Amino acid sequence: MTLQQQDLHARLDAHLARFNKSDAPGLVVGVARDGRALYRKGFGMTSLEHGVANTPATRMRIGSTSKHFACLAALLLAQDGKLDIDAGVRTYLPEVPVPAGEPTLRQLMTHTSGYRCYLDLSVITQGIAAIGRGMPLEIELRQQDVNFPPGERMMYCNGGYHLLSQIVARVSGMSFEQFLDARIFRVMDMNDTESVGDDLRIRPRMATQHVPDGEGGYLRGLFPSLDVLGEGGIVSTIDDMLRWAAHLRRPDRLGSPETWREMLTMPKYSSGETGIYALGLMRTPYRNVETIHHAGGVFGGTCQMLTVPSHALDIVLMSNGASVDPVGLATEIVDIVLGDEVLGPPRQAAEPVSANPGLVGKYLSTEPLQLVEIVERDGAFYAAPYNQPHPPQPLIADERGYRIDDGAGARMRIVPHERSASGDVPAIDFVESGHVITLSRHEGTPPVETLGIDGMCGRYFSHDADAHAVVSMEDGTLTLSIRGATGNVRYRLNALTRDVWTFEPADASALSAGTVLVERSEDKASRLSLSTSRTRGLAFSRIG
Repeated sequence: MTLQQQDLHARLDAHLARFNKSDAPGLVVGVARDGRALYRKGFGMTSLEHGVANTPATRMRIGSTSKHFACLAALLLAQDGKLDIDAGVRTYLPEVPVPAGEPTLRQLMTHTSGYRCYLDLSVITQGIAAIGRGMPLEIELRQQDVNFPPGERMMYCNGGYHLLSQIVARVSGMSFEQFLDARIFRVMDMNDTESVGDDLRIRPRMATQHVPDGEGGYLRGLFPSLDVLGEGGIVSTIDDMLRWAAHLRRPDRLGSPETWREMLTMPKYSSGETGIYALGLMRTPYRNVETIHHAGGVFGGTCQMLTVPSHALDIVLMSNGASVDPVGLATEIVDIVLGDEVLGPPRQAAEPVSANPGLVGKYLSTEPLQLVEIVERDGAFYAAPYNQPHPPQPLIADERGYRIDDGAGARMRIVPHERSASGDVPAIDFVESGHVITLSRHEGTPPVETLGIDGMCGRYFSHDADAHAVVSMEDGTLTLSIRGATGNVRYRLNALTRDVWTFEPADASALSAGTVLVERSEDKASRLSLSTSRTRGLAFSRIG
C-alpha cells in the first residue's frame, strides 16, 4: 500500500469511526478507483442477536438500488427483439387498468406512469403489516384512479417497477429472479448477488436488518411485502456492487451501446422540463462533477451506489440499521477522495433565513390541494411538502428561487412572491415537474364550531385501497382509523380549513402523513381524499 493509500485509509477510518460499535448495527463501505478497490471495511454488527460483526463479505439488501437492474433486464429483452420499452403496458399486461391513458414501459421506469404505488397504499392503510405473495399485483390491478396522467409528472412509484418485473417474467418465460441471475449476475461474476422476494428467507452471510424500538433496543426489520421484485429485492456485497459500478462506467461485458445510451437518457415531462431520473439511475451534478447514483432503503437498512465517471470513482455503502444518511455519507467520501482541488468550491448549503425574512410559514392551495411548510432549522430554510413525515428538505437558492431535491429523483422548486407591507411572504409558486401551483400563506385554525366535525364522523370505504376507515372523536381528538387487508393504523386529524385537514401517526404502526380533502353533501362528509408525497386523492366514500 502506497503512502497516499495509507493516508486515504486513515482519513476514511477517522470519518467512519462513529459507526464502529459492538453494541449497534452498522454498515459496510467500499471505495474503488479505475476498478481497483481502495477501501473495503465493515463497521458495527451484522447481528446483535448473535454477536457477529460486519465485514466486507457481509451480504445486505440494496433496496431501491435494485431498480436499474430491473430496467436493464427489460432493455436486454428489447435488445433480443422480444420487447419494446416504448410500447404501452397493456401490450404485455393486458389486464392493467388505464384510467387516464396508457403509460409506456419507459414511463414505468422513469416514475412518470402516474400509477399509484402498492407499497404506499399499503403503508397508508395498514402501516408495517406485511402483504402476501401476489398482493402487490392485485393492488395495482384494482386501481380505478391515478396520481396524474402518464408523462405529466414524476412521482416515485415502487408499483411501477413491480409491473415492469412482471412484464420481464412474462416475456422471458422465466421468473424475474431467474432472469436477473442468468442474464446479469452470472455474466458479471456477481456470485454473492441475488434477488430475494421477502425477509423471511434465511440466506448465507446476510445481515439482520435492525429497526430502533424507541426504548434503546432494536426490532428485526421486515419489509412489509412478501413479494418484492425489481422495486427493491436484490441482496449483494460491496465487492459485487463495486464490480458492477465499474461496469456502469465502461459497459463492455453486458448490453449494447444503444442499451446503455437508453439507460442514461433523461425523461421529459409534459411541461417540457427535463428530469434527472433516467432508467433506474439518477444523473446529478455534485460540486463540479457529474454523478450517477441510486439509493435504497428497506425496513432496517439503507444503501447508496454512486459513481463519478470523469474520475473513475465508485462508492458503495450498505447499512443494516446504522443511523446514517447514505446519500450524504457517499458525497462526504467523494469530498475526501477527490478533494477541493478537483471538486472546486464546497457544495452549496441551505439558504440562510436572513436572505429572505418572512418566508417561514405554511402555504396552502385547495384546488388543487397542495400544502408546503417552510421551517427554520439552524438558521437555514427547509421545506416539507405534503405534510411529509420525514425530515424537511433544504431549500437551495438558485436563479429562479429555491430548489428542493427529495433524494428520490423528484425536483421541486419554490418561487416566493414579493413580501407584503408586514414583511411576510404572502404566497409562493410551487413548481413540480415544471407545473406551477400558487399557494397562499395559511395562518391559524378556524374556530372548532365552524369545522363540522360531527358531519365528518362516520364509516368510509376505499375501493382502490380495499380498506375501511372510521372517523371519530377519541379523548377530544378527531381520529382517522383505517383497517386494510392485513393490518390497521390510526391517525390524528388537524384542521387547516373546514375542508382541508392534515393527518399524522397516532400509533406506533402508522408511518404515513399527509393531507385530507373533505367533500360534503349538506352537513355530512360524503368523501375523504387522502394525499401523501407518493399518493394523490385516495378516495374513501361514506358508507355509514
